Amino acid sequence: MTLDPQHSPAICLMGPTASGKTALAIELVQRFPLEIISVDSAQIYKSMDIGTGKPDAETLRRAPHRLINFLDPAERYSAARFCEDARREMADIRASGKVPLLVGGTMLYFKALRDGLADMPAADEQVRADILALANAEGWPAVHAELASVDPKAALRIHPNDPQRLQRALEVFRVSGRSLSDWQALQATEASGNDSLRFLSIQPVDRNVLHSRIAKRFYQMLDDGLVAEVERLYARGDLQPELPSIRSVGYRQVWQYLSHEFGYDAMVERGIIATRQLAKRQITWLRSWSALHNFDSDDKNLIDGVIKTIET
Repeated sequence: MTLDPQHSPAICLMGPTASGKTALAIELVQRFPLEIISVDSAQIYKSMDIGTGKPDAETLRRAPHRLINFLDPAERYSAARFCEDARREMADIRASGKVPLLVGGTMLYFKALRDGLADMPAADEQVRADILALANAEGWPAVHAELASVDPKAALRIHPNDPQRLQRALEVFRVSGRSLSDWQALQATEASGNDSLRFLSIQPVDRNVLHSRIAKRFYQMLDDGLVAEVERLYARGDLQPELPSIRSVGYRQVWQYLSHEFGYDAMVERGIIATRQLAKRQITWLRSWSALHNFDSDDKNLIDGVIKTIET
């Protein structure tokens, strides 16, 4: 049995950072009429290649990726815009006689595509600046504490060290007087349109294995020139540390190092820790995901199990 480009569900391959999603996706593309759509909130940015783990030119030649490398780091992106872009690319892939393969670790984007998004208030730059001022003065735990007082459900979901989501959740309340949780329960947009979705995830069973991979990959990124890459962004002069691009794991820590907030060794340690924390949040998302086919990324029969699932 093979995939039917017109009737097979789109495949969503999820997993924590450093779990091997890209390698598996490329192998699947070699075997089936699939085309990859990246689901990664950092790989969207131009000039951010090393720290985001973008596929190299040869990999992209073998397995083209959509929705990478198209946005300037000074710009902001949203889950709503991702859904619009992803649906457009999915329709185009279908029209070309292939099946969409969505691959990445930005769980919010996957959730938005599956469940839709509430029609929430637009961003307010002044309110964002006020929240950032609070964070700078008292720390992000203070922002989390305020969020807990107005939206306890969101505060339970959002980690105190997740500034981007904290800022947005509190911004929604300050702008509208209604909590993010209320908005999400009130109204959802059309989710995946006419495209059904099949969700798979891979991750090592042993968490220590994942931690080892994360550290090894971060050191490799440094060897490949991560600091020089961030230096070029730093030198532009128009980028600020509160931008989503610069808050990306790895970039934020190198930026702080270049700003002389701490030394090189501390940067390395913080970068690895931040990546581990990201992986932990991703795994937490996956634990609560319904109708998910889970695979051990270290299973020698991984590809056979995945193929069996997507052909069913």
